[in-house]
Amino acid sequence: MSRMEAELREAPEAVGRQAEGLAAPLAELLARLARQPPRLVVTCARGSSAHAATFAKHLVERRLGLPVAAAAPSIASLYRRRLRLEGQLLLAISQSGGSDDLIETAKMARKAGALVAALVNVTDSPLAAACDIVLPIGAGPEESVAATKSFVASLCALLRWVARWTKDGEMERALDRLPERLAAASALDWGEACGALAGATSVLVLGRGPTLPIAREAALKLKEVCRLHAEAFSAAEFRHGPMALAGPGYPVLLLMPTDAAAAGLSHLAADLGEMGAAVFAAQPGAPRPGRLPVLAPQHPEADAICLAQSFYATAARLARLRGTEIDRPRHLEKVTRTR
Repeated sequence: MSRMEAELREAPEAVGRQAEGLAAPLAELLARLARQPPRLVVTCARGSSAHAATFAKHLVERRLGLPVAAAAPSIASLYRRRLRLEGQLLLAISQSGGSDDLIETAKMARKAGALVAALVNVTDSPLAAACDIVLPIGAGPEESVAATKSFVASLCALLRWVARWTKDGEMERALDRLPERLAAASALDWGEACGALAGATSVLVLGRGPTLPIAREAALKLKEVCRLHAEAFSAAEFRHGPMALAGPGYPVLLLMPTDAAAAGLSHLAADLGEMGAAVFAAQPGAPRPGRLPVLAPQHPEADAICLAQSFYATAARLARLRGTEIDRPRHLEKVTRTR
């Protein structure tokens, strides 16, 4: 078994123990947000953590009505420009906490008067030291270059944060069920998609709402672990030009949300099928060709996290079929240093 596969199987346990480590810093963060409510949340992240930031955007805008914007880290690290962030919240997300441009963005935001929080797995990292509040991801050591359990745990931590902020009991109960559901999601068989993707040269990955960040993460892992070119799109954005790519020989992996966004993706899947594309849809329903099994829906955002876990198990399987090195993708290192 590869280290990546071992680590993704550790995700349920990591999520199960996460609440204890997050309790105190989350309480502090929410108390400060209550004293000075921000009108804007700004995220700062790279790689898989940037996809977690997209998940945060969906959660905060959907559940709190607060706009969320992604900072361009180069504005602080390369161009030395201070943003007007007084009284706002900057959330930096990182597994390692070692990226120079995230550290410099956090320092810039504090000087600008923002409340700066770090969601980070390495809590004694330079990024953590640069922030006002440190929210531990709690994934434990992760040795494989490709992040898996740290990404899943990041999403769960964000869900926990918003559940507490909104006092959403349904979301809290969904979090309680997640460790068991993640373990079950790991065992789902997406082998039908593996067979088609093993010989592909490119693939499209589509999502919307809570599954858009999962689609982006899936496309990254297909490139990183499987050495397979992949592009991720919002299903809505896909119709604005990229749909011209659709057709035979260009498989589509569709990650179905379990909320109001599902209807649009269902229509798109039907349209793509008429265009001759090989569509593999991870969605609830009776088994049929092209439908990948998923867990029974319980909560839209928690369901999306389970899709990520199912995909990771599939990516490891696909990497073997394509003969790539799972734990040490070429040209990549665990900690990426940019500025």
